[in-house]
Amino acid sequence: SCCSSQVLLKSDAPTGDVLLDETLRHIKATETAETVQTWIELLTGETWNPFKLQYQLRNVRERLAKALVEKGILTTEKQNFLLFDMTTHPVSNTSEKQRLVKKLQESVLERWVNDPQRMERRTLALLVLAHASDVLENVFASLADEKYDVAMNRTKDLLDMDPEVEAAKAKGTEMIWAVLAAFNK
Repeated sequence: SCCSSQVLLKSDAPTGDVLLDETLRHIKATETAETVQTWIELLTGETWNPFKLQYQLRNVRERLAKALVEKGILTTEKQNFLLFDMTTHPVSNTSEKQRLVKKLQESVLERWVNDPQRMERRTLALLVLAHASDVLENVFASLADEKYDVAMNRTKDLLDMDPEVEAAKAKGTEMIWAVLAAFNK
């Protein structure tokens, strides 16, 4: 099945991104190919399998936040919660966030093709990730009620499609559908 399909390395050429390059090294180093579901657990640091801990990305959330701070997207703040301080990373570049939200809104309303095969892969991936991160409603929250309903219904129809069938139809989107299948399990 899509979710249990194995991740096979096509190229280990450096991407220039530290976390992506580390991920490629881990995928290359595995003796037997792992599934999409297993890699999600490993790369998010949520695996408990002691035999696979060497393939885990360390401190992945903190490293992602640090990279976004360096790019000027997030900032770092200390917040006091009664007995302890906690580091948070609120958005500092609201225009970049708005640009991304607007792009997703337009892709679902003005540029809707109603066919995942014809949809831009990056947009499809963003919609899947927004759904998996539980922020899809926030993306459409600023829309008028009627447009909000249209956007939510269209994305629901898209996300309810069978990942197996869609992955088989469109070359180059297999990983996106496999990620959706993993999150829908």
